[in-house]
Amino acid sequence: MEKLLCPSMMCADYGRLAEEVKALDRAGSDIFHCDIMDGTFVPNITMGLMDVRTIRSYTDKKVDVHLMIENPGEKVDWFLDAGADIIYIHPESERYVVKTLAHIKERGGEAGIAVNPDTGVSGITELLNLCDYVMIMTVNPGFSGQKFIEFTKKKLEELAGLKAEYGFRLMIDGACSPEIIKETGALGVEGFVLGTSALFGKEQTYAEIIPELRRL
Repeated sequence: MEKLLCPSMMCADYGRLAEEVKALDRAGSDIFHCDIMDGTFVPNITMGLMDVRTIRSYTDKKVDVHLMIENPGEKVDWFLDAGADIIYIHPESERYVVKTLAHIKERGGEAGIAVNPDTGVSGITELLNLCDYVMIMTVNPGFSGQKFIEFTKKKLEELAGLKAEYGFRLMIDGACSPEIIKETGALGVEGFVLGTSALFGKEQTYAEIIPELRRL
């Protein structure tokens, strides 16, 4: 099963964002992951539309947008127009989840849900019919540098058993260290959002790290 390695761009050096995108692209990144936070749904504010446009302009790889915002259905068109290929919404923050997921797909995008640690599989099963990606939050959303939440592994196992039926890719976001990538990959996880636990702020270059992670 081929891994999808997705650098979390909020961890990149914003003083040299173009160079960061180019280096990550050359190193073999699969998807550029953009966290959009509104300070309401989560207690932080990070990237915005201009960041997505900038990243889009320097790579032909897929760009995903993780909308950690209230009422994301009102904003998905902004990010699709900015060049995002994949849009993740939180079912916890959207009243019309099915409508919004369907709209993303009608616009030609790929639709995903991001699922908080305290949301169970039973609460999202119907949504899987419209999901190209399901991203399980293995930390509480909003901040980098948190510890992996061990009980999310059971959720990953449950969802791995549903991939064949619904046809989605199973992703994780949060504390993706090399050890966690190896362990959760064995459970059926295909994609990994890479932050400071595995990729950024290391002595090795991206071109050295990413192939090593792919071999795990």
